[in-house]
Amino acid sequence: MTTTLLGPDGTPITEQEVEGGEMTLLEHLLELRYRVMWMAVSVVAGMVVFFVPSVGFRVIELLLAPARASIPDFRPQYIEPMENIAAFFQVALLGGLTVSMPFVVYHALRFVTPALTRNEKKWVFPIVFGATLAFLGGVSFGYFFILPVTLNFLLTFGSSVAEADWRIGNYIDFVTRMLGVMGLVFETPLLVMALAKFGVVRASQLWKFWRYAVIIAFVIAAVVTPTIDPVTQTLVGGPIVILYFVGIGLAWLVRRE
Repeated sequence: MTTTLLGPDGTPITEQEVEGGEMTLLEHLLELRYRVMWMAVSVVAGMVVFFVPSVGFRVIELLLAPARASIPDFRPQYIEPMENIAAFFQVALLGGLTVSMPFVVYHALRFVTPALTRNEKKWVFPIVFGATLAFLGGVSFGYFFILPVTLNFLLTFGSSVAEADWRIGNYIDFVTRMLGVMGLVFETPLLVMALAKFGVVRASQLWKFWRYAVIIAFVIAAVVTPTIDPVTQTLVGGPIVILYFVGIGLAWLVRRE
């Protein structure tokens, strides 16, 4: 008597699609260490480009542009010996993560591919490409839409009482965190689609969960945003909700019920 293996969608899986076998806990930990090591190496390699002063300081000037749209002569100060260097390092870290995003996503997916069928493994490179574009789209959305509105509110609120004189460390921390968060937020639809494609979730389950998703989105926005003003939290939480519904649509497309 033969046993037929079924995939998440109920279709039979041939013997050629099944590769490898079960891994021990030690093998999983070794594989995780290997993948994390290569992720870290790719990020550090990307950071090297931004450690070049002509590149790094040019990026800092670009990050100052949204604030100078509200206050043309905006020039942050530093009051600690290493504050300028720490801000420079933060910019290089965000740049390195952006440049190395294809490698980071690839190794993250490669960690779970032993549990996938051969047909599911074909989706690895399209997901890597889509995740990279999504992260770049999130960073661009944060830079061109989120930062101008948020910084204008923060820099002009109460300007008749006190003048904005920010530290460079605080400013760069705020900007890089916002851009990094928006880049990760834009990964939401692709993550949902991948989970649906691999049979982990279904579009109908996600639709029933939408009320809780809205609450969770604004809780996440409150946690990850460095300020407590409602404008910034709404600008972060709103796109999370919209992208969640986009993810539901993609989940339905890749695995229609």
